[in-house]
Amino acid sequence: MSGCRFGVERERWELPFLAEAEELAGLRRVIRLHLELWGLSSTIYAAQICVTELTSNVIKHVGAGTSACLTVSMNGGCLRIEVSDSGGQRLPTLTRAAGLDEQGRGMQLVEEVAARWGVIVRGTSKTTWCELATGLQSADGHVADEQVAKAEALLGLCGLGERRESAHLKPMSVKEAAEVATGLIADLLLWLRAHGCDADEALDRAQVLFEVESEAEGAA
Repeated sequence: MSGCRFGVERERWELPFLAEAEELAGLRRVIRLHLELWGLSSTIYAAQICVTELTSNVIKHVGAGTSACLTVSMNGGCLRIEVSDSGGQRLPTLTRAAGLDEQGRGMQLVEEVAARWGVIVRGTSKTTWCELATGLQSADGHVADEQVAKAEALLGLCGLGERRESAHLKPMSVKEAAEVATGLIADLLLWLRAHGCDADEALDRAQVLFEVESEAEGAA
C-alpha cells in the first residue's frame, strides 16, 4: 500500500501584478498560501526567495511599476515559478558578488536554491523562470512520509468499506478521501469517549504533535 493513492490537484495559476517593492511582501504571502494548499511547505522558503529576486530583477532592470505576471505550476515533480514582464531586451544575468557586496546577488540566490533557471524571450516580453526540487515523483504526488502513507492506506480501507455496495468501484478522489478522514477523526473521538478518555485532551495533544512535526518538516 505504498505510494500516492490520492493524487493532489495542483493546477497552474497566474497572478498579474505591478513590479513594485511594496508588492513583494504580498507576493511572498500568496506563494506561501498556495504551497501550503499544495502540500509543499518544505519548498516555501526557497520559493519566496525566487519570487522576491525575480520580481526585484524586474524592478531594477526594467523599471518600478512595470506590469508583470507571476505563474506557478508543476513540471513533473518540480515546482516551476515564472515572472513575466515587458522588458524583453533586458535579460537577467548571473554575476558573482564579492565579499560583502550586496549588488548582483539576485540571480545568484536563485541559482543557489533552484535546480535550474532560465529566460524565455517572446518579442518585446520575457519570462524568467526557475524550478525547485520537491522530492515528488509526479506533479500530483505527495512527500514520501511513512505517516502519510499509513494514513492513505487506512483511508483507502475505510473508503472501500463504505462503498462495497457499488458494483463498479472507482478510485476515491482527494475530496472523497477528505470526507472519509473527517468521519474517521470523529469516530476515533467517539471511541475515546466511550472508553472513558478525554476526547478534547486527545485532540489538543494531536494538534500539538501535528504542529511539531509540521515545523520539523519545514525545517528539513
